[in-house]
Amino acid sequence: MSRQPLARAVFVVGMSLLLIGGPIVSTVGAVDGGPSGEAVGDTLDETAQQTAQTSNQSSNETSDLPVEPPTSQPLPSYEEVRQPNDTEAKIELGKKLFFDPRLSDTGSISCNTCHNVMEGGDGSRTVGRGVHGQTGPRNSPTVWNAVFMSTQFWDGRADTLEQQAKGPITAGVEMGMPTSEAAMEKIRSNEGYVEMYEEVYGGENPVTLNNTVDAIAAYERTLITPNSSYDRYVRGDEDALTERQLNGMETFKELGCQGCHSGPAFNGPQWQMENGNGYYQKLGVYQGSNPQCDQYIDRYNLYADSGRAGVTGDSSDEHKFKVPTLRNVEHTAPYFHNGQVRTLENATKVMASCQVGQNISDQQAENVTAFMTSLTGQYPEQQMPRIPSRSGGEPMLPEDAGDASAPETDAAASVGTPAETAASQQTAAPQQAGVSGGGDGGSPTSTAAFMMAAALIIALIAVAYAQRK
Repeated sequence: MSRQPLARAVFVVGMSLLLIGGPIVSTVGAVDGGPSGEAVGDTLDETAQQTAQTSNQSSNETSDLPVEPPTSQPLPSYEEVRQPNDTEAKIELGKKLFFDPRLSDTGSISCNTCHNVMEGGDGSRTVGRGVHGQTGPRNSPTVWNAVFMSTQFWDGRADTLEQQAKGPITAGVEMGMPTSEAAMEKIRSNEGYVEMYEEVYGGENPVTLNNTVDAIAAYERTLITPNSSYDRYVRGDEDALTERQLNGMETFKELGCQGCHSGPAFNGPQWQMENGNGYYQKLGVYQGSNPQCDQYIDRYNLYADSGRAGVTGDSSDEHKFKVPTLRNVEHTAPYFHNGQVRTLENATKVMASCQVGQNISDQQAENVTAFMTSLTGQYPEQQMPRIPSRSGGEPMLPEDAGDASAPETDAAASVGTPAETAASQQTAAPQQAGVSGGGDGGSPTSTAAFMMAAALIIALIAVAYAQRK
């Protein structure tokens, strides 16, 4: 073949690659960078509608299912816990307050900081971290489905969601406001907030601490995750659970885990208990009689915290903690009151050895874990709210907010060893949703871009070669 026909052939091939590569880049770019075709979660109206569609099916008709479930109760819907005066305006006010970091001393910590509703409703840290980088002694429990708890906090020191919301505002290791009244003065300095309080509560001075936590609690009551695969299963959908999840459910029952984790929220009878009457269990029932349990207690320093006894002063409450929900538990690592157990499989082993006295295999732990993933429900879609602006006016925060160094703390009053304190400074590795792991190859987008570049170079060389000829 002569040079000129060869040049023409090379030119044609290069231009063909260029024409093909462009659409590939556009298509792959849309796949990689565009929004998912599936919504992250349903709105409250959608979840309520889905619940209503299955509400006519008796939750007790489980005898025909391949494996009898540990509880036949699906998670109640929002409409079943909504208070009569939980208006949309109140819920919206509570949501803004929940996300507003200006209620903290430094303007850096909000309720959502330690209870991230964009994720598992917890803080993803070993223990919570507040103003000035200070850390508390305990892991932040999830706020999702907290409405089904008859008391709040690990030690049950708050009877209601409203009482729980009061504590962090003035806690030195959380939001750090000097007084609750100082926090209210911040809100009163914002005309946008004052108007919202007047709309919801009326009266001459509606910006009060009680109204503030009332609104926050109204928002928190909406944080329910119904319609999990387990819920669909107990409503009669035999195919809702995988074979491995069914095996894990059998193991869960054989071990006796439902002795504590029963009821629709898998947190015992709290759903039916009057607020203030908590449901607690000693951590380490088999401490002293099961060597494996003793090892876990030492390894994870589980007895550094006195638990419920710190509230009641009763020695019989030593190392007792509120039984937590297992709903969405796969999303709330690390585990236990001190956040020392990083994986759900290990947490399952600790519970088996210390609470039911059985040392289980890796396979058993993995099966039970698989079952617990069936308790992950549908998260209602959450959008970051716009909080009332103070642009151009007197700021809600003083100019020197956050400049003060962290206050001195009494080392003897802290919970845990220095190693645990160091561990609490580490954040959990961020999850990258939809990104596949492994392999050294480039992404499809980078491959397509390389094809375009190569095609363009080939075409230019072909043209230059032809001109030279």
